[in-house]
Amino acid sequence: MFIDVAKIELKAGKGGDGIVAWRREKYEPSGGPYGGDGGNGGSIILKADEGIRTLMDFRYKRVYKGENGEDGRTKKQFGKAGKDIILKLPVGTLVKDADTGGVIVDLKEKDQTAVIAKGGRGGRGNAKFATATRQAPGFAEPGRKGQERSIVLELKLLADVGLIGFPNVGKSTILSIVSAAKPKIANYHFTTLKPNLGVVRVGEEKSFVIADIPGLIEGAHEGAGLGHEFLRHIERTRILVHVLDISGSEARDPVEDFYKINGELSKYDERLKDKPQLIVANKMDLEGAEEGLDRVKDELESKGYKVYPVSAATGEGIERLKYAIWDLLINTELTYDTYDEEFVYIEKEEEAIIVKKENGDYIVEGSFVERLLNATYFDNVDSLRYFQEMLRNKGVVDELVRLGIEENDPVFICGYEFEFFE
Repeated sequence: MFIDVAKIELKAGKGGDGIVAWRREKYEPSGGPYGGDGGNGGSIILKADEGIRTLMDFRYKRVYKGENGEDGRTKKQFGKAGKDIILKLPVGTLVKDADTGGVIVDLKEKDQTAVIAKGGRGGRGNAKFATATRQAPGFAEPGRKGQERSIVLELKLLADVGLIGFPNVGKSTILSIVSAAKPKIANYHFTTLKPNLGVVRVGEEKSFVIADIPGLIEGAHEGAGLGHEFLRHIERTRILVHVLDISGSEARDPVEDFYKINGELSKYDERLKDKPQLIVANKMDLEGAEEGLDRVKDELESKGYKVYPVSAATGEGIERLKYAIWDLLINTELTYDTYDEEFVYIEKEEEAIIVKKENGDYIVEGSFVERLLNATYFDNVDSLRYFQEMLRNKGVVDELVRLGIEENDPVFICGYEFEFFE
């Protein structure tokens, strides 16, 4: 088992701006406010998909941006909402906040979804600000920014595919060719003393984990040659790729080897003999390989096994083998084990309004106040009055009075200086 990790940056779409517009029709030259709302920005959504097995695709693309919402239109028409982005992840992916390390969500179920970055809300058009006392508002609201965050995707991987066979048949070499793994390879028995894992990428959203299971020997089911430890890894794979030295270069018979290895699997656990298995006839570049291939095909193809001749030394047949493994894998039912642990789920709360007195200065801060400030047209009386009303309704004015502010004292709101008056 190893951990597949990817860090990505997310930026949800900005909401479209509301607009200022007026009703201007043939018999109503001085109609009321007619500006529509902006569309909401597109969110970024995570979805657990059984067809995705690794996080490899997220190493090629690390930044994802949601679509912005369109601005509002006249005649009170809404702007079009931005499209959501759906990122497909393997079942069992932990999603962590990159800054705190806290887990946001554990995607442990098929088709489970989570909105990881919410699109900004569209701004309201001036038609929404009309009241009995403010019949012609000359201002509108800009769209809000979408959420931005850095997240870490973490997936605990068990191998989908197990490479099995006697020692020195070429399993480590095949692993190194089809994946980015770099196992230690040498021409002697038991080179591999622990499973090496690699990720094989077949195409976009098509990848799998393959393990080079250390070479089995007779008596492995009784623990010989670290047999129990090796067989435990095979137990967890979905399919098996049985590598044979088809040339008999070490005076071995590939047909006998096939039956001996499968005998050890069955003695350890009867269920292992039922795992889907394809046969790799390796070392086709050596003398005697063609005769060995004919014998293996005659013996095994009639029993439903597919045989793929390859040469790990020259690379012949490796691409065909890779796609054959993928085809067998996607047609094999998945039995998934979740990794239940104790997690601390962290949800960032929206920043509160902060009102304080610091070094003699009165300061007002917070995300709500910042949005209100950006939405205000200070050269428009109605917009300015709305700004003042919202600060009073949110208790900002009362808190400033409690802190001792007096008429004409300066107030710093999100870095901008204002003069206080009741």
